[in-house]
Amino acid sequence: MTISASSPLTHFDAQGQAHMVDIAAKPATHRIAVAQGRIAMQPATLALILAGHAKKGDVLGIARVAGIMAAKKTSDLIPLCHPLALTRVAIEFIAEDTDSAYARDLNDAESASMRCTATVETVGPTGVEMEALTAVNIALLTIYDMCKAADRGMTITDVKVLEKHGGKSGSFVSG
Repeated sequence: MTISASSPLTHFDAQGQAHMVDIAAKPATHRIAVAQGRIAMQPATLALILAGHAKKGDVLGIARVAGIMAAKKTSDLIPLCHPLALTRVAIEFIAEDTDSAYARDLNDAESASMRCTATVETVGPTGVEMEALTAVNIALLTIYDMCKAADRGMTITDVKVLEKHGGKSGSFVSG
């Protein structure tokens, strides 16, 4: 496989071989990425989480720490990601009950969800979108793991980058 020099796929060389992008000449800038996702569940499961009565402990506290740890380990999980010195990782959770717009969009009066937002920052030569996405996914997987005994039908959905700032490509805000 040959990749043209104008290809947007930066993780492949001209011969089509995977490689780690050379960022040595890129200037260090302040970079921020925000990613979000949600886990849909039964309303009773959401109530269990919010009341703090899950058998395995503080679901959101543990999921928050898992998301932070995951952001820090992204380059260990995704082969071509650069190891980065993160300056900030913040994980936020928002409960969405059966009256939420999300449940109405699903046309599911029996659905509730927990939305997770990760904000990751660094000062460096490459962005932190992958770290933010990894943080969200692992935080949501941790919620699943801690609550699966009560609700095996939970579904992780809508994981995406909401915004990123910094670097040569400038800002991106999801529409």
